[in-house]
Amino acid sequence: MNFFRRDGRPLVVGHRGAAGVAPENTLASIVVAVEAGCDVVEFDVGAGLVLAHSSGEVPHEPASLDEALEILREAGVAAHVDIKQVGIEPDVVAAIRRHGLADRAIVSAAVGRILRRTAAVAPELPRAIGYPRDRLGLSDFEWPRSLTETGRRALRAVVPARIPLLLRSSRATALSLHHALVSRAAVDAAHRAGAPVIAWTANEPEVVARLVADGVDAICSDYPETVFETLATL
Repeated sequence: MNFFRRDGRPLVVGHRGAAGVAPENTLASIVVAVEAGCDVVEFDVGAGLVLAHSSGEVPHEPASLDEALEILREAGVAAHVDIKQVGIEPDVVAAIRRHGLADRAIVSAAVGRILRRTAAVAPELPRAIGYPRDRLGLSDFEWPRSLTETGRRALRAVVPARIPLLLRSSRATALSLHHALVSRAAVDAAHRAGAPVIAWTANEPEVVARLVADGVDAICSDYPETVFETLATL
């Protein structure tokens, strides 16, 4: 799947379905994202191929990867599968292929090892590294709950130099970057390395507008309708 924006608008990605509208990582949330018109729907997958951000965050009505992929296959919407556990990569790839989504899916992870293992079994499948929650030693801070604008500017200034190594170390073909760290320089650095940029998680119109101006290729949001409404005004 080609995530590059080129001359069009950024792709709109529903985060954990549409987590601001329906319970995250549920079939209901995925359906809401599809109905909102998302180009891509992102969700987390962990142990047992169950949709969940972690073992302690399994939805009240757990959904399987197969169920999620089937909804997206029938709707003609691309899948963004965020893998949360090392060791399930071959099963995730097999499910994507089984549902005929290999040409409109992307796999992501915040752990480089997961992407390297994915590349070994499916080198053709796009792979996005999440940043800054990596475990590759490229980030020496825990992601804070909030940042002052001064802090954001300082962090944004160092991100572009880290991007080439981050992509190479993880064998990623795309960069999934927290919106606070996005800058035109970061996007340009990723593009020079041949990687599109997915910005997460943008829920406010002013953030969406800034990301569009910075040239991101995709915007991931809990409220995809807000993204579409903002894009229509730009």
